[in-house]
Amino acid sequence: MQLPPRVKPAQIPAHETADPVSIVGQRAQTLAVTRWRIQLLVLAIVLGFLVIALRLWSLGAAEVNSQARGSALNAALASRPVVYDRNGIIMAIDILVPSLFAEPRRIVDVEEAAQAVHTVLPQLELAWLRKRLSGDSGFAWIARELTPKIQTDLMRLGIPGLDFVTETKRFYPAYRQAAHVMGAANIDNIGIAGIEHYIDRSRDVVLLQELGLARAATLEPVSLSLDMRVQNILHNQLADALIRYQAIAGAGALIDVQSGEIIALVSLPDFDPNHPSQMLESGRFNRITAAKFEPASIFKPLTIAAALDAGAVTLHDQVDARTPVRFGRHSISDYYGKYRHLTVPEVLVHSSNIGTVRIAERLGAENFREFLTRIGMDVPPVIELPEVTAPVVPKAFSAVTAATVSFGHGLSVTPLQMLTATAALVNGGHLPTPTLIANAGDNTSEMKRVIKAHTSLQMRYLLRLNALDGSARRANNLAEGYRLGGKTGTAEKVVAGRYSSEKVTTFFSSAFPLDAPRYAMLIMIDEPKREQPGSGRTAAYNAGDVTGRVLQRIAPMLGIVPSEWTNVPAALLER
Repeated sequence: MQLPPRVKPAQIPAHETADPVSIVGQRAQTLAVTRWRIQLLVLAIVLGFLVIALRLWSLGAAEVNSQARGSALNAALASRPVVYDRNGIIMAIDILVPSLFAEPRRIVDVEEAAQAVHTVLPQLELAWLRKRLSGDSGFAWIARELTPKIQTDLMRLGIPGLDFVTETKRFYPAYRQAAHVMGAANIDNIGIAGIEHYIDRSRDVVLLQELGLARAATLEPVSLSLDMRVQNILHNQLADALIRYQAIAGAGALIDVQSGEIIALVSLPDFDPNHPSQMLESGRFNRITAAKFEPASIFKPLTIAAALDAGAVTLHDQVDARTPVRFGRHSISDYYGKYRHLTVPEVLVHSSNIGTVRIAERLGAENFREFLTRIGMDVPPVIELPEVTAPVVPKAFSAVTAATVSFGHGLSVTPLQMLTATAALVNGGHLPTPTLIANAGDNTSEMKRVIKAHTSLQMRYLLRLNALDGSARRANNLAEGYRLGGKTGTAEKVVAGRYSSEKVTTFFSSAFPLDAPRYAMLIMIDEPKREQPGSGRTAAYNAGDVTGRVLQRIAPMLGIVPSEWTNVPAALLER
């Protein structure tokens, strides 16, 4: 009997025999891993989009065209610090302006493009435009520092290959009012004159520009010592003087005798710093620091101070002014001679050349020459401006040289040197170092002493006496109550090797208020004419009058209260 085949037991799947709880756990774990992977992928996608968005934003915000290279790029990025006057008024600031450049290799029709640009910028020659727009270069400047209107007109032309880059341009809100102080910056925004040149020299701004790193936000502002209220008045009065006296030039400066800060400085003719090319025109240079003159009689107080300080004379001494002083065939006489013995105060009040020569003789030529070195007459004036010149003073004094120099002839110095010397006469005897950067407070303790404090007191007395009884009366009358003291000077100009009585330069050197000296001022008028028949061409009638008119207006701004001056008796000024 045949047996049936053996039937194998059916295989039971493992999951049918597994625990139901473990099956649920495995599925949950699988879902969790899948969910985590999806979240990670989404996050990576989002981050990728953010990076792309940030890059697009940075490229869109960039104002410098990618074709601008080298110096063009540096010029576009250059920036300068803001400049303020002592009261916070903006003197110089950077503004953003469009500049036009071309990519010649993208210009389709050079002639058409040149003609179109010429209609908007007619000052550009067509031949020059054709040359700039031709070739295979990728960048060429066409016109820089344009106005927004011109930019709009050029954009409307729709010429391929023309584009704009935003640059910084220096702007001077005061225009001409402080031209010789501010100087100017060139088209690449680099200082080329005045304080602008000083800023670059002292702060390495040029290096920053070369690296393309300069930014207005990273450069500290510069505060000048100028007071624009005073500056405007001085500028206006000098401009009026050029018309009133038909003069070819004029200049003036005001210094704080305690700190050395220059409060105002004007030289006419001037220029607009917003158009730097004007400074190259004839006569537009800084006469206060970059020109030298024979100072004439405003030098006499220095001669008298030197003699008083050395003990060579006293205020009660007399000198013989009866006859001219003779040197061989030449003689020195007085313009308005008294022809008698004069006291030292009378020598100044009557502006006696003879008397001043006699005082210098008592001092001695060698001592006199040493005094000029002491008050800084041998070297160019020290100030932040690059426009300075060296004085001309004889190295050794003979008897004749000492005589002529004693009344301001035979040497040439800058008006700034005379201004600082005048300050030293009244501030207690300290020679200030002039500065155009705002300082804080009294710096006399750090200044070089050039005369004794007692000598300074005597000079204050003499200068005030000259305002009451001498050549400074007209200026004092115009500025009555402000305790002015000063000295006039009229220097004949050299024409064809000879002194000309027809062409003169006049000066008025002053200080105020002399009961508590705070300021010194110097005014210069070059080749003045008579204001009206009967008036003179000497300093009292022009430079003196300008001083009085200026002081009358600026004294209240400077906090000087008008009052009467009580003269100090000469006897009390003696040792």
